[in-house]
Amino acid sequence: MSGYEASGWNGLCAPKDTPADIVEKVNSAVNASLSDLKLAARLSDLGAMAIAGSPAQFGALIASESEKWAKVIRVANVKTR
Repeated sequence: MSGYEASGWNGLCAPKDTPADIVEKVNSAVNASLSDLKLAARLSDLGAMAIAGSPAQFGALIASESEKWAKVIRVANVKTR
C-alpha cells in the first residue's frame, strides 16, 4: 500500500473511568519530565523522541493509528487463527 509508514510509539494509558483530575495530574507530571534535557538526551541516545501532549492528542493518535492499521488488515485480508 502506497503512502503508509510504520513507526513504533509508546504512551501511558489509564482505565476509562479514571477521574479527570488524576489524568491531568499524571499528564502534567509526564510532560514536565519530558521537558528535562537529561531525559530527552537519554531517550535520543536510545533512538526515541519525547513528545509531550494532552490526553486528547494521545486519544486522537490512537484513533488514527487504529483506523490506519485496520485498513491495512482489511486490504491484506489478514485472518485470525
